[in-house]
Amino acid sequence: MIRELKRFLIGRPMKTSQLDHERLPKWKALPILSSDALSSVAYGTEAILGVLVAVSASAMWVSLPISLAIVLLLTTLILSYRQIIHAYPGGGGAYVVSKDQLGDKFALIAGASLLVDYTLTVAVSVTAGVAAITSAFPALLEHKVLIAVLLVLVIMVLNLRGVTESATVFSYPTYAFILGLLVLIGAGLFSLRSGHVNFDLSRPHDLAISGITWFVILQAFSSGCSALTGVEAISNATPNFRAPESKNAANTLGILGILLAVLFSGTSLLSYLYHIAPHPNATVLSQVAEQVFGRGGMYYYIQGTTALILVLAANTSFTGFPLLAALMARDGYMPRQFTLRGDRLGYSIGIIALSVAAIVLIVAFGGNTDALIPLYAIGVFLSFTLSQTGMVRRWFRLRDRGWQGKALINGIGAVVSLVVLVIFAVTKFDEGAWVVLLILPVIIFCFLMIHRHYQAIASELRVDIERVHPQQSGNLVIIPVSSISQVVNESLSYAKSLTRPENIICVYIGFDFETIHAFEEKWRRWNPGVRLVSIRSQYRSILRPLFRFIDSAEARVSEGDFVTLLVPEFITRRWWHRILHNQTSLLIKAWALHSRDIIVISVPYRLKH
Repeated sequence: MIRELKRFLIGRPMKTSQLDHERLPKWKALPILSSDALSSVAYGTEAILGVLVAVSASAMWVSLPISLAIVLLLTTLILSYRQIIHAYPGGGGAYVVSKDQLGDKFALIAGASLLVDYTLTVAVSVTAGVAAITSAFPALLEHKVLIAVLLVLVIMVLNLRGVTESATVFSYPTYAFILGLLVLIGAGLFSLRSGHVNFDLSRPHDLAISGITWFVILQAFSSGCSALTGVEAISNATPNFRAPESKNAANTLGILGILLAVLFSGTSLLSYLYHIAPHPNATVLSQVAEQVFGRGGMYYYIQGTTALILVLAANTSFTGFPLLAALMARDGYMPRQFTLRGDRLGYSIGIIALSVAAIVLIVAFGGNTDALIPLYAIGVFLSFTLSQTGMVRRWFRLRDRGWQGKALINGIGAVVSLVVLVIFAVTKFDEGAWVVLLILPVIIFCFLMIHRHYQAIASELRVDIERVHPQQSGNLVIIPVSSISQVVNESLSYAKSLTRPENIICVYIGFDFETIHAFEEKWRRWNPGVRLVSIRSQYRSILRPLFRFIDSAEARVSEGDFVTLLVPEFITRRWWHRILHNQTSLLIKAWALHSRDIIVISVPYRLKH
């Protein structure tokens, strides 16, 4: 039943040779890798206005120069990441650049930042999508956490089905959102130009009149920079593109930059021109759409596509997180399981881990987007800063043709990203940014502990093939028995294939003398040609007497000889049959494997009934 359900949800397994068919053309890569960046249009402007409106309604005009500054920063980042794509076509983004140019410690900072960013992207995107849904349907507001969790699970299943399949599903809503926003911006500007909407140009445009300080401007700017999250996703996932990978990825990133600049600046402009202010039960984009179209079909189209793009923005993380986790696991900083591909050729462990982490965040913060956004951009801009700094060092090392211009672009990107990072850390510290600053060192410490463990294991297991060779040794086989049965008979037959009968000991644990004598008499009549040792357990424990005997036997064997604990067990036909039997064999194996330096062998006997 479980296998059939898995096949229904995820699909049939794919061959490794089909991996090339999972690569993406540009028209599919744009929506699947850019949905995070494009979706930030839905809340980037709102984040700016949320800071400004707290000061004064007359300060709202400052959103325009702030939006322009963010577009300029976006341009710098797009140019910088295009260079990273060509320099590191293997993907990995900030982690790979930092590892190659700045060293392992900076790579771990970048890796931890990106993993936190990917997790927050899922949580923020899904909760923002649910906010768009509840803006149109307020009755669903009390169920927002449940809706968000269900949406994460749906995206997880789609990604477990494979990159190509999820890209096909996710591409159409993304293009529908882009079309809807372009129509909204065009219609909104046309309404103003045609005089259908009144616009008062006499509003104050002076900082002193607005009562705004430079600290507030910086705070609003850092909040608006949440619109830049996701621009690194394409460079991180360059290997997912069809050949030529670097060229296709760079072109897709350029298209993303143009679209994001137009949509973000257009939305910010309309928000100002239509006098939109943040509202607890309606997003800024929802209010703009209502002002332009009214509560008609286009309004619900904008709300529907916005909700979809916000939810699907999480899919960008489902592409980047598993790939980055696999790279870090390959380097020994994360569990090796993250390198394994699932039935559909995706990194299934990474996909599931990301889903679980995002759901925990959503539940912990009550599905509140505003509570999550302050945690959001620190990891992004920390990785931006490290990747750009690493690229500057690369150009100074290589000094190839045109390296000065390339270094200048990455240098500007590094400086601006660092400035934004500091601003964000200071202005958002009390709102929750401190949580990320606290978590990152903990994650990095875990990376180092994992790496140290793998190094220690590798050192202990390493074999000098010139000096060390397998030796033939003796083998004492100990078999715990509770009755004379087919399971014991097969176990003894297998034991005799390993060693001589005189090196096999069967151990029976009894709770009283009568039971022990009865079993010994039955054993003599059966006469399997193997010695039986009976032990009375006064406290009705099986494990302690058995392992005391194993310890004494281990002390008597010659140095270099093996002690093997051979555990007979039967396998029931149905899962619920297992509940009807004791689990002594499982307990014996678990105790032996974790507390004794002996060989443990399980001899299964499959029951037919």
